[in-house]
Amino acid sequence: MHMADALVAPAVAATMYLASGTAGGYSIRRVRMEDDAKKIPLMGVMGAFVFAAQMINFTIPGTGSSGHLCGGMLLSALLGPCAGFLTMIGVLLIQCLLFADGGLLALGCNVWNMAFYGCFVGALLIWRPIMKKGATKGKIVLASVLGSVLTLQLGAFSVTLETLASGITELPFGVFVATMQPIHLAIGTVEGLITAAVLVFVHEARPELLWGVGETASEGKLTFKNTLIVLAAGAALIGGVLSLFASAFPDGLEWSMEKVAGTTELSSAGGVYDVLAAVQEKTALLPDYAFKGSESAAGTSFSGIVGAVIVIAVCVGCCQLFRFFKKQR
Repeated sequence: MHMADALVAPAVAATMYLASGTAGGYSIRRVRMEDDAKKIPLMGVMGAFVFAAQMINFTIPGTGSSGHLCGGMLLSALLGPCAGFLTMIGVLLIQCLLFADGGLLALGCNVWNMAFYGCFVGALLIWRPIMKKGATKGKIVLASVLGSVLTLQLGAFSVTLETLASGITELPFGVFVATMQPIHLAIGTVEGLITAAVLVFVHEARPELLWGVGETASEGKLTFKNTLIVLAAGAALIGGVLSLFASAFPDGLEWSMEKVAGTTELSSAGGVYDVLAAVQEKTALLPDYAFKGSESAAGTSFSGIVGAVIVIAVCVGCCQLFRFFKKQR
């Protein structure tokens, strides 16, 4: 559901940058107040896991479309809404700059659509109330599916609203909404099941890592370190190997655009569009998760591994900076 710059007018983009930046600033303050050293490596590893998981598009049967994990619900269920939101920003920023996945002008929109709803709405309105009296496997599955479906519906609807407010495409609002919402309902359901599987594993391994569940009676089957190792190994396997088998069908947004407008390639020439496209062309060393000018599978695997490592470095590095500046005050 990464929006391209061609869908967004500069004024709408600036508004969404402001909204996402405000939420990001609030999240930084909250994470600094928590000052939970144990959460830092978990942010890095889970950021890498979500980055890798987003590389795998799964086919939606009978549609000719595909979807991928957004990850906001997964991150917030482990890290809380604020740390989860910051981790998602790291993932989306690296995808945008290094891989040209999502437009630079549209980055504020993508952060809001893919991170804000999953991390704040999903965590506070779905996850926390369900887990208030403790976590069980059934509750985890219920919260994961409900949260993923709701937040992906909100994200998909926001895409159509931002496109409507921009007024620079010929995508009719009513038809676009009617196409976007059903396909993202299916994608959200699959994401919910994937999210549930990961969270059930964490519940078995280290139940205290689940956010908002209070004290747990079980100590878990793995140590904290071994849990991180398993999740990191999963990220490496997904990004380096399973990404090679991702669906070739267009994702929900591209599929919807093609159904409505007959194409996914909308033009956006002149002014700020050209400037930001030139910037992104220089920063995108691995455009579309591949070596430039090559369709080699090695480029995909390399992108998955390198991208995951960079996500870990960015998330952990930024958290360490937050802690450093807090100590200097």
